[in-house]
Amino acid sequence: MLALSLLMSTRPAAAAEAPSLLVLGDSLTAGYGLAQADGFQARLAAALAARGLTVRLIDAAVSGDTAAGGRARLEWSLAGAPVNAAIVELGANDGLRGSDPRQMEANLAAILDALAARRIPVLLTGMYPPPNMGAAYTAEFRAVFDRLGQRPGVIYDPFLLEGVAGDPALNQLDGIHPNAEGVRREVARLLPAVERLVRKAQAAKAATTL
Repeated sequence: MLALSLLMSTRPAAAAEAPSLLVLGDSLTAGYGLAQADGFQARLAAALAARGLTVRLIDAAVSGDTAAGGRARLEWSLAGAPVNAAIVELGANDGLRGSDPRQMEANLAAILDALAARRIPVLLTGMYPPPNMGAAYTAEFRAVFDRLGQRPGVIYDPFLLEGVAGDPALNQLDGIHPNAEGVRREVARLLPAVERLVRKAQAAKAATTL
């Protein structure tokens, strides 16, 4: 995995002060099939900058990854520069593969535990499995994210692709990955939750420098 840091500022002072935001995810946050400027992380960084929030994004999104994969590489992703906050976006590939929701929950819980132990605030984005998996599987799968989203200190968004999934006009030809307009809408909807996360990271970072 190649980690990429995106800093929405050219000022050295701002670079030193900006909180770092780890994006631990899969193709949905890695920008699969899109120009870099149209991908989730670039769009998010630009949207935050427009709101006056300078952040340094640490790209830990790998296309095709599962919750188990994210868990396996979390320590490596945290080993570089200090991480002040994290977005955890995993589960789509677990659903596509029909993986056991209990295993997915164990892996996601381990990720949240590791971040909580470091006092890193988290935005957890939920996911739905494909509709052909059946009602029982869908209910069990979605319940995993609802349970984890109730954890103290976790900001929870139940479905990353809300308003985008299933709309051919907002998705690429595979019907799975958002196109540029889909990502734009996705980021706009998620922005208030990310702002809350960044504010928490700023407060925690300021407290450690007092």
